[in-house]
Amino acid sequence: MNAIFTLFSTPYGYLMGILYICTNAIIRCGMKESNKRVLVGMSGGIDSTATCLMLQEQGYEIVGVTMRVWGDEPQDARELAARMGIEHYVADERIPFKDTIVRNFIDEYRQGRTPNPCVMCNPLFKFRVLTEWADRLNCGWIATGHYSRLEERNGNVYIVAGDDEKKDQSYFLWRLGQEVLRRCIFPLGNYTKLKVRDYLHDKGYEAKAKEGESMEVCFIKGDYRDFLREQCPELDTEIGPGWFVNAEGVKLGQHKGFPYYTIGQRKGLEIALGKPAYVLKINPQKNTVMLGDVEQLRTEYMIVEQDHLIDEQEVLACENLAVRIRYRSRPIPCRVRRLTDGRLFVKFRTEASAITPGQSAVFYDDRRVIGGAFIASQRGIGLVMEENKDF
Repeated sequence: MNAIFTLFSTPYGYLMGILYICTNAIIRCGMKESNKRVLVGMSGGIDSTATCLMLQEQGYEIVGVTMRVWGDEPQDARELAARMGIEHYVADERIPFKDTIVRNFIDEYRQGRTPNPCVMCNPLFKFRVLTEWADRLNCGWIATGHYSRLEERNGNVYIVAGDDEKKDQSYFLWRLGQEVLRRCIFPLGNYTKLKVRDYLHDKGYEAKAKEGESMEVCFIKGDYRDFLREQCPELDTEIGPGWFVNAEGVKLGQHKGFPYYTIGQRKGLEIALGKPAYVLKINPQKNTVMLGDVEQLRTEYMIVEQDHLIDEQEVLACENLAVRIRYRSRPIPCRVRRLTDGRLFVKFRTEASAITPGQSAVFYDDRRVIGGAFIASQRGIGLVMEENKDF
């Protein structure tokens, strides 16, 4: 306090003191404003439109940003922002998105894995870009139309499955860090899709409320195999046809190339064996695809890698632990052990089926996401099982 009085004791000090007070007032004002300014990821679809309207009703100042990662100009989002009277910006991320997310998608299939691009996109692009733009535009919060909720417990923020089981998107968000989650708002977590449509209709957005669902993978309109060929014209030449084999290695017939198949696939094999056949394993080194019965897909164990666990001890000790091994599948009760090589060994309490390398394994305690990992190659799992007989 004495220092402030001293600062005002000379004309120069007086001016500096006034500047000090004004600067701090501006900073405090900016912080207060940013606490009510929220940056919304606007696709122009049903969910992001409802998100904007709901947050407006709650007194937030909305700023919209649309990430252009593929396709045409986001005209729908521009028009919606103008109708709602909110600021709107376009983040052109087409080149880095193609170089990172699309490239990873292609590379995973070339390695015999089945990727989930949304899991990669959320931390590397969507929420990274939203955070950067939020900082630039003085927005304290980030909001999206994900059907998920957030819960704070023991100093950590957890993703919680949304109320609409058919639309719950918690599975895709497991790689988000705490710094991002502390700034997130998910207004649709307590809604079903039907209620969101009804909400938009009641707000005068009748046409928007009747729109269809968005594409599961934003950059693929049809079959992913056609996309691979379009993006990699050399794929068929470099890899070419290979052999379907059975569990004993006996050749059953030719296939079109291992990238065009995924574990558990039954349809589109174009081979007649007199009974239903399923893809059991993919060997990219030999360009072989193993086929067998549905019973051969079942297992009690799997190995996962590159995990992100909010509290590792909680995951390892959780009595109610369950894991979801693909989107929209039911969580399977399980236990987890850390292996000496850093990977996680998962033992299912009930049988699982079609363990697919490249897909995500997301761990839940009831409806709360407590971690996740990528399903690894299961090669050598027999030895791991033998070494962990006591588990």
